[in-house]
Amino acid sequence: MTSHLDGNVLAGTLSELTGTDPSRTMSQCLGCRDVAPLAAELVFGTPDAWVVRCRLCDDVLLVVLHHEETTRVTLDGVRWWTDLG
Repeated sequence: MTSHLDGNVLAGTLSELTGTDPSRTMSQCLGCRDVAPLAAELVFGTPDAWVVRCRLCDDVLLVVLHHEETTRVTLDGVRWWTDLG
């Protein structure tokens, strides 16, 4: 099995994009409906392409892609995302 990091690896990137602290966010998996903080999710990849998977069902929650000066985030597997701050 490929080793993974936790969601904290994306804190800097996501805070630059959203203007909020991602460590204070919660989201719900579209697949299994698990609710968890970003830090609890499984992150695979490199700084150019991160894939975040649900800690329970392994569905893809979000993808972060960096290309040149552009960062793109898809949230296709997230039912909702909220800032608790």
